[in-house]
Amino acid sequence: MTDVAEAAQTPKREQAPGQEQAPGQEQGPGQEQAPEPRAEQARTARAEQTRAAITEAALALFLERGYEAATMRAIAERAGVSTGNAYYYFGSKEEPIQEFYLRNHARQLAACRQVLATETDLTARLSGTVRALIDVSVPYHAFAATFYKHAAEPSSPLSPFSAQSSPVRDAAIAVYRQVIDGSSARIGPELRAKLPELLWLYSMGIILYWVHDTSPGCARTYRLIEMTAPIAARLIAAARLPVLRRTVRDITAILDELRS
Repeated sequence: MTDVAEAAQTPKREQAPGQEQAPGQEQGPGQEQAPEPRAEQARTARAEQTRAAITEAALALFLERGYEAATMRAIAERAGVSTGNAYYYFGSKEEPIQEFYLRNHARQLAACRQVLATETDLTARLSGTVRALIDVSVPYHAFAATFYKHAAEPSSPLSPFSAQSSPVRDAAIAVYRQVIDGSSARIGPELRAKLPELLWLYSMGIILYWVHDTSPGCARTYRLIEMTAPIAARLIAAARLPVLRRTVRDITAILDELRS
């Protein structure tokens, strides 16, 4: 049965899980009662646990069966929830991947917090941030090749360049804005405006290399970061030189063209 057929047979979003009306709390029109803070917190915690369980179940099934073969019904069964409950949280099997993007981004933020708080050298800030991205992604390395095969398709909602991926893409670019703003590097205003996105594209190149890295502990990927982050920092510093200003304008124009 396809996901579309499952969705048609499944009541969706009628009532949020955990929001059943308690006995003795019947309310008339205009007499809605705000939930007690503690009860609201408990419902929120349960909802987050359910979302996380569905996301992890989806990742496991994508790895075991392949992306095409995994259905929302199977994901729900693996997560221990009803199919209707799974559809309440995620409208399609692509959406748990977007949730994975967001959760992995949050883990990266936590992992690079120390370097961003203590380092001002641009090379150290950039390499530390990209290393953190690989650190939090390593547990999913076996899954990555299966997943990125679909993410590489230009029309796929799983693509990091898709409209569906814009929230996590914008959040990731904001991290590289922190990398720049907290550094001691002197950067011209024209390049500074475009640099966060350019550094995000650099990190996407590192991820693509990591997907295909079969070295123990992904050592080659970490070595690539170690080698390329100083080069990126030197190029950024050199961009202030008059001889390179035209090149910087050309690069930013290309980026604007690609985004249009």
